[in-house]
Amino acid sequence: MAKRAAPEVNAGSMADIAFLLLIFFLVTTTIEKDKGLLRSLPPIDDSEVEPPIIKQKNLFTVLINRNNQLLVEDEQMELKDLRQAAIDFLDNGGGTNAAGERCDYCKGKRDDTSSDHPDKAIISMKHDRETSYEQYIDVQNELVAAYNFLREREAQRLYNRSFLSMLEEKEKNQFSKDEKLNEQITVIKTLFPLKLSEAEPDN
Repeated sequence: MAKRAAPEVNAGSMADIAFLLLIFFLVTTTIEKDKGLLRSLPPIDDSEVEPPIIKQKNLFTVLINRNNQLLVEDEQMELKDLRQAAIDFLDNGGGTNAAGERCDYCKGKRDDTSSDHPDKAIISMKHDRETSYEQYIDVQNELVAAYNFLREREAQRLYNRSFLSMLEEKEKNQFSKDEKLNEQITVIKTLFPLKLSEAEPDN
């Protein structure tokens, strides 16, 4: 009795099918990009000029300990109160800038024990190595939000428009240079320059 021949599978088009599937997944798959904190690092300074002496009243210290507790000016503070405390410090206007000019646009208490001028006001942030990443980001957001609040106020006062909308317009028209818009943004940033220092953790 003759053996029955096993049917053969035509695999000639398998390579084409695999190739088409590969192209399909390459086209349809999206890879998420990691988003980090937007920070511009200062350029390397090779000069031997000594840094200026900073008065203690022009320094706003923020510390996050290993238990994620927030210490502002050596006093414990809740995260919800941090933004307003930073605004009060930056907007105090208790003295003059390096050119001897007073801050006529500041609306703070003009307390002699707080910052002299927004140009001199520095926020120093320090954290412990065991601080949680979530708490670190939350504190960062609150401090940056304080700057954004003051810049928003000045944009409304000077140009009767939102500072955020100015930044969005600049980003949208990044290939068409708008000198007037860029100048306005620079003016707002100069009024309240972002001076946020992050100290290296000790532990």
